[in-house]
Amino acid sequence: MKFFLFLKQFYRDLSSQKLRTALTTFGIIWGTASIILLLAFTTGLKKDQKRRQHGMGEAIIILWSGRTGMPYEGMPKGRRIRFVEEDPEYLKMMIPEIAMASPEYTNWSSTIKYRDKIYINQVTAGNAEFGEMRNLIPKPGGRYINPNDIANKKRVAFIGYEAKKELFGDEDPIGKIITIDFVPFTVVGEMIEKDQNSSYSGSDRRKTFIPYTTFTSMYNRSYLNNMVVKPHESRQSDYVKRRINEVMARKYRFDPKDEEAIWEWDTTRGDQFFDNFIFGMNIFLGMVGFFTLMVGGIGVSNIMNAVVEERTKEIGIKMALGAKASFILWQLVSETLLMTFIGGVIGLILSGVIIRGYNMLNIEEMGSPVISPEIAILASILLGIIGFLSGYFPARRAAKLNPVEALRL
Repeated sequence: MKFFLFLKQFYRDLSSQKLRTALTTFGIIWGTASIILLLAFTTGLKKDQKRRQHGMGEAIIILWSGRTGMPYEGMPKGRRIRFVEEDPEYLKMMIPEIAMASPEYTNWSSTIKYRDKIYINQVTAGNAEFGEMRNLIPKPGGRYINPNDIANKKRVAFIGYEAKKELFGDEDPIGKIITIDFVPFTVVGEMIEKDQNSSYSGSDRRKTFIPYTTFTSMYNRSYLNNMVVKPHESRQSDYVKRRINEVMARKYRFDPKDEEAIWEWDTTRGDQFFDNFIFGMNIFLGMVGFFTLMVGGIGVSNIMNAVVEERTKEIGIKMALGAKASFILWQLVSETLLMTFIGGVIGLILSGVIIRGYNMLNIEEMGSPVISPEIAILASILLGIIGFLSGYFPARRAAKLNPVEALRL
């Protein structure tokens, strides 16, 4: 019963300030929508860019051999360092923090043929872990290169989806025979389509992948193009890089502090940079939305001040009949919170409608905005704080009224 009386009083107060209530509620709605939309778009952008960045691999380190940049133990600088195919396993043995490691060979211009179709592009070779590290995921019905292929130097191939289209069109490539530089290979898998906005040797969609042991027997290579390693945890990357320099320095006899002997690309650095960039953007955009919401909160506070002025005599009667100051205080604060809640819910619904409409446009460059639980919680907290502060000060003024003086007004 008390709840219905409260709602009736709430409706009466707002009805007496129709225009001001409408404008204030719009401010709350737009402020809520602003915070949710701005953060939802940056969250969607972050997820989309991370997905594209991780198309090449997540938390991997690519290593290239270089030339020594300083003399060491009587040897001059400028010595060429060359990795061999045993080095990845050697690193795994010497550095327990490395979860996976693979050699990588590349032949930049190979002739790949299927029947009368010829495709000239890159052939890349690695071990079985290479595919997992580099996110080379096969379509259902196929597979990537496995340890048995490596051990037996099998002539099997895993092809990128664009290479598949060039050679096979709509035909299923699994089990078909292609030739790579006139050597027959059986296609065992086709890569699923993936977004990839970073690479160090071209997009994977065009490549053909074979076992590294088969590659060396075909092309008689003694030295690797590069190595790919992956720590157990991304936070270990700095330690792993330092240990790699120490281990390789002992093996190839160069100064561990020599930054030119081994070139490294730590992909976690890109993740950290982008995380910090998005974090800064979220703070800025969140502040924009917060101040927009504050404008609505000021409007709510003005309405409650007007309500207090109109209900001064009523408040005096209640207090004269025994109503405590805390009752007056929380009644007015509750009305403020209810108004803020209504505006917040409408703002949330409006945000969802806008995001749904935007996603239907399929604008891939900006990603797909997402209302995450964190965004919803943040918006709720801000709404609660602003709603409480907007109602508290007018309500406190009402609660401090002297009943006798209130009845005279």
